[in-house]
Amino acid sequence: MRYRFTSIITALLVIGGSTLQSCENNANEVNDMNRKKLGIEEAKNIAVNFTLGGKTKAILTAPLMLRVQDTVPYIEFPNTLHVDFYSELGIKESKLDARYSRYKESEKLVFLKDSVRVINMQKGDTLYCMELYWDRSRVGNEFYTTKPVRIRTRTQTLDGTGLDASQDFKNWHITYPVGPIQVPAAQFPRQ
Repeated sequence: MRYRFTSIITALLVIGGSTLQSCENNANEVNDMNRKKLGIEEAKNIAVNFTLGGKTKAILTAPLMLRVQDTVPYIEFPNTLHVDFYSELGIKESKLDARYSRYKESEKLVFLKDSVRVINMQKGDTLYCMELYWDRSRVGNEFYTTKPVRIRTRTQTLDGTGLDASQDFKNWHITYPVGPIQVPAAQFPRQ
């Protein structure tokens, strides 16, 4: 009888031990479950045409778009995006590239980061930065940042921290410029 009791206890310990081992969580499985709970819609190879009054204002292309239904819903472009901006006449005025972007629908604010580049197609001025915001409510200064920026024009390179710029990137202002700046003689005050 004692032998049988010991065998039953040993069997229970083996079964209990294997049950405890099977309860281990895999980090990837937990992340997948959390992602599913958030409600993520995925779209691949997208092209979105933004119009106003029947006229194209911008065309956005990206290899992947995620719409996340969280407490504050947002749209995310985790694998780059490209946007072409157009004038009232349908002429491409500027273009934008970034490796990552997030759009918070409730705030109507676009956050761009990682290798952000904006180019004015007529002047050739190019902005390089690591973080940039686009806010449609800031008419005339839709782009802005408080981070370091570099602007290359046809004749010089300007560095600084902070920037306000129009969407077409025709008008821009570096908040705190650094380094040498070339000023044409005609713009010097006369004494």
